[in-house]
Amino acid sequence: MSTPPTSTLLLLSLPPSILCGINLLTFTTTPTFHGIKSLPPGYHFLFTSPSASLSLREGFWFQIPTSPASVHIYRKWSPEHETLIPCTEAEAKEYVEEKGGWKLVYERFLTPYRQSAGTADGAPSNKEDAWEHLTAHITPSILRYFSNNEEWQISSASSGVQDRDEIPGLNAREVGSVIGEEKELGMLGIDLKKTWREGAVGREMTEQARDRSWYLEDLVARHGDMVGKKRDGEGKQWGHVILGQMELCFLMVLTLANYSCLEEWKRILAVVLTCEKIVWEQPGFFAEVLRLLKRQLERGDDVEGGLFDMSDEGGGFLKGLLRGFRRTLEQRDGTEYEEEDMKEEFGEVEKWVREQYGWELGDEFVRKGMLELEDGEMVEMETGEMEGEDESG
Repeated sequence: MSTPPTSTLLLLSLPPSILCGINLLTFTTTPTFHGIKSLPPGYHFLFTSPSASLSLREGFWFQIPTSPASVHIYRKWSPEHETLIPCTEAEAKEYVEEKGGWKLVYERFLTPYRQSAGTADGAPSNKEDAWEHLTAHITPSILRYFSNNEEWQISSASSGVQDRDEIPGLNAREVGSVIGEEKELGMLGIDLKKTWREGAVGREMTEQARDRSWYLEDLVARHGDMVGKKRDGEGKQWGHVILGQMELCFLMVLTLANYSCLEEWKRILAVVLTCEKIVWEQPGFFAEVLRLLKRQLERGDDVEGGLFDMSDEGGGFLKGLLRGFRRTLEQRDGTEYEEEDMKEEFGEVEKWVREQYGWELGDEFVRKGMLELEDGEMVEMETGEMEGEDESG
């Protein structure tokens, strides 16, 4: 065998007993684990940590194209940095020859790709289907922008500039060893305290603070050039970059417990679910956001410690956003197909959070509060929160 018959990921000199993960599957390495074979087409994320108890994790994204029939990716373990780094094909060839050739390496040292321990026979699992759906809007250009490097590498300590002050879970030594070399993550630059156009005053500024439709359009316009081609070769749907960023942020929380990505995920939802006018102009986009949100919430328990506290107190930010969005949908009867699809997708989210968390989104209770804008002006906002004896109003 001159080369493996399926797409492979060869990991040179990977030590045993370290934490390793590929997409949704996490495991502890053994002396006979040297990589993964039979990788399916699509985007994949592999990450490692020197110890399961060490909070610092590092990983990289890679793509397996639909053609040619097989591709081979090589990484080697760096004892100095305790992570995987790129290596050359010549290094991989020498390594394989030392192990007895490709046939022996392929059969004995590469494990078949799977996403759960129960699919060794090659049968697809729900997690395999889930990963495909959770990465449906990711493109090379979005990955390049988000990771801010050509190798698509990200760690637990990678952070957007606005989240640098606090990275929970890392001690001073861990942060110090990574932050100095770590590049900023490419975030969307969301500022929830200024969601109106430059030069807006008075009523216009107040309306754009309450209804973030203009701000969402501006985000899409500013970042639309990073989208790249859609997998089916057709044109992109409006807002594709927002969906791709939302997917990446969630998956980096899921696999790396990355604090900054969780904050960006929350910021994206805080913009999208407080829109009103544009909801009826781009119903297909909002249907896709809701579809994706439900898929992500379904995997929330996979996050160490939970995605966030889903109790009434801890999950308040999401519950309030969903209640407010429900009121937006109730403002008119959607008759177009995409509008009906959007409402159906919201119904699926509503049903899921009611069954899983006991959330009721359809009550008439509202809470009012004041939001301080960037210029210091206070604007009255409503949320769908319910507490004690609050009255509807």
